[in-house]
Parts: sequence; structure tokens; C-alpha cells
Amino acid sequence: MLDFIGIGAQKAGTTWLYENLQKHPGIKFPAGKELHFWDAHYANGIGWYKSLFPDTVKEIKNGEITPAYAILPQSKIKEVYENFSNLRLIYILRDPIERAWSSALMALKRAEMKIEEASDKWFIDHFNSQGSLQRGDYENCIANWLKFYPKRQLLIMDFRQIKTNPSVFLKQCAEHIGITASFFDSLSEKVVSKKIHTTGENPIRPSLLPVLEKIYYEKRKFYEKCFS
Repeated sequence: MLDFIGIGAQKAGTTWLYENLQKHPGIKFPAGKELHFWDAHYANGIGWYKSLFPDTVKEIKNGEITPAYAILPQSKIKEVYENFSNLRLIYILRDPIERAWSSALMALKRAEMKIEEASDKWFIDHFNSQGSLQRGDYENCIANWLKFYPKRQLLIMDFRQIKTNPSVFLKQCAEHIGITASFFDSLSEKVVSKKIHTTGENPIRPSLLPVLEKIYYEKRKFYEKCFS
């Protein structure tokens, strides 16, 4: 059965989380990372999805991590709840300006463009795209999931803690999932601090910072409030 899902956010350390959680003997990702069932492969059917997560002994927890799930519409979240009401959810938040910039750099890489080739307009169009704006609206994403799941089942984590105290970050996730957290004491800081899938990020272009600050002024305040 499926025990937990990482629902996002995009460009907020979900691959790092996946790589480290799967080191734990009590966690399995039977179908790997980013299944995109609920947003892209729903036509395969709920039976197919459930079959990916076989029953295990009590000590083993099955999970999947797909950052796109953060922005699922309420209708889909309702179906997730109807099929997996006991799920533990993990949502990593990152400064929304940094997240939007990192997302744009990822799109740039996928387009096989160099940063010098992208105009300010190219970046601004990406910042204002529906997908980027939705992914940076943490307040709405959280509200949608909490409409169906009780608050105790949603763990909200701070991306900054991955850099400052990665072992504690992983232990909090382990406790939320319901596995032995002390396992992560045995991993060296060097191991859990290893960066994964980084874009070798360039600093935000100065001409674009005012644009991002305007877009995310209110959303940034919500982000800080989550961890104050």
C-alpha cells in the first residue's frame, strides 16, 4: 500500500529528499520518483497505480514523490483522499523568488539555451506562466490539500534546513512517515549534504529581481510566516 507522498515544491529539494530517504531500510519507492499518476497518467487507472505499491510488513513504508502534485486541483486531491485517506504528506517550501528563478533556469536548460541567450522578456514570460505562478502560491496549494487531509498528516518543511541541518531535516521526515528516525544519525553530514540535480545556478539577473519581488511580495510573507 501507499503510505506517503512528497507533493513538492518543484525546485525545492525533492530529488535530494528521495535520494536520502531511500537509504533508509524502512522506506521503499517501488516505482521510483515522479510517477505523475495524478496529473499525467491518470488514464492508467487507480488499480494500476495501487498495484505499484504492494503490501509490505508493518515496518516498511511505501512512498512516491512528485512535485507537480502540489498544484493538483481539488477534484483530484479529493480522489487521492478517497483512495488513500491515511497518507502522510511532505511539502518542502523554498523562498518563492528563488524557486521561480531556479525553475526558469531549468526551463532554459531544457530549451538548450545559454543564459546569455535569454532576454529579460523570456524570463518574465516564464515567471508569469500559469505553471510557475501556481507552484509559487504555497498558501493556495496548502489550503487545497488541507480541505481534505487533516493538518497532522501534512508536514511542511523549509528548504533552507537542507543546507543548515540536513540530518535533522531527514529525521523530521522519518518521524512523520512513521519510521525510525535515528537511522539518519548514522549517515555522515557529507553524505546527506550532497547536492543532487542542481542547475549550477547563476545569481538572479539584477534587472529581473524587481519583477520577481513584485510578483511574490505577498507570497514571500506567507512563506516566512510558515517558519516563524
